[in-house]
Amino acid sequence: MAAPTARTPSGETSEKSTNRDVHDRFKEDELPSNAKSSANSISTLQRYWIAIKWYLLDQWFLLAVSLGIIISSQVQVPEARQHQKETVVTYLCVSIIFLVTGCTLSTRTLLQNYSKWKIHLFVQVQCYLLTSVLAFGIVSACATNPNFMDSGLLVGLILMGCVPTTIASNVVMTRQAHGNQALTVVESTLGNFLGPFLTPVLLKMYTSSGAWYTKVLPLDSGGFAGVYRRAVGQTIRNLFPEATQKVFAKLKMNKIGSICLVVIIWSAYDQAFQTGAFTSVKSDNMIFVVFISVALFALYLAICFYASILWLSRADTISVVYCVPAKTPAMGIPLTQTMFTGLSSIVEAKIQIPMVIYQGIQVAAGSLLTIAWRKWIESEKERNSRNKDLRSAEDSSAPQLRMAG
Repeated sequence: MAAPTARTPSGETSEKSTNRDVHDRFKEDELPSNAKSSANSISTLQRYWIAIKWYLLDQWFLLAVSLGIIISSQVQVPEARQHQKETVVTYLCVSIIFLVTGCTLSTRTLLQNYSKWKIHLFVQVQCYLLTSVLAFGIVSACATNPNFMDSGLLVGLILMGCVPTTIASNVVMTRQAHGNQALTVVESTLGNFLGPFLTPVLLKMYTSSGAWYTKVLPLDSGGFAGVYRRAVGQTIRNLFPEATQKVFAKLKMNKIGSICLVVIIWSAYDQAFQTGAFTSVKSDNMIFVVFISVALFALYLAICFYASILWLSRADTISVVYCVPAKTPAMGIPLTQTMFTGLSSIVEAKIQIPMVIYQGIQVAAGSLLTIAWRKWIESEKERNSRNKDLRSAEDSSAPQLRMAG
């Protein structure tokens, strides 16, 4: 005989009640699972958005340069207006870059870092002698066959190796990489101070070799304007320190220098596209310049990195690896307009091609390397923190051991 079915206080059988409880539990389990899935989906979207937002803010300079190059490849300033554009960009943007740099540099920080004469000598020798010698060696090897490379490109490669390091991008990327920003500022400023004097001398020395690609290049040894503008900026900073700090630090007006650098790079590509410099050069020459630029950047970076880690801290090493391989279009491009007189626009653009290509490569590589450099710095901080904790633990256990003994 089957056992009687028990009834619940509400009159339902225990079997029905059990089935309903199981069904309710199933529904309860199902709903939180859906809600959790939805929450995970939202969380994933938020993480993607945060990552995209971080990348856009972190790499805005690279993206702006890329956008400027794309615009210059599609729309160019008319040839009749090229001279006016060059005049405005050369004088206005370069003046703003030097003025902003002078206003944002701390005089005390400059004086403190200027005392590191060994690092100055180490960096500037590589910036001018190492880079120019390697560039001249590659040009000499390419010049053995006059039918291989365009003469304007060869002169441009030599010019690229002789110009000083950048200012705006170096400082920005060193800060993003958690390197020694003050040292970068000093080295960049010192390099650009020496540039108007050393670059014409080096260029004259290399182009006076009598090779087939060299011609009589009248040189103008001017270039004191950048020094004057930076001096004006330092004067303004010291006369009005609070106002300068508010304008350039709190209001983040120091990004104006980076924006001006984007304009300078756009102007160089605009002239190259407008004059047909890219199309007038053989495709194999363009490919060769791109690969040589990548190889030179990697070679400069490897030499200065391995030479720096032997005796410098990681923060100082990051500063050096941003200063040595970088070449500034803010001075290199105006130098082609002031040092080389009587050249046609297309020849002038050809001379600038290696520099603008190299600039794009160094900006892209430098921006991407900030992530690796940050991890390198953070790993050192974590190791130092662990060592400090171990030393603290050893110091605290030493009295207990002595008491136990």
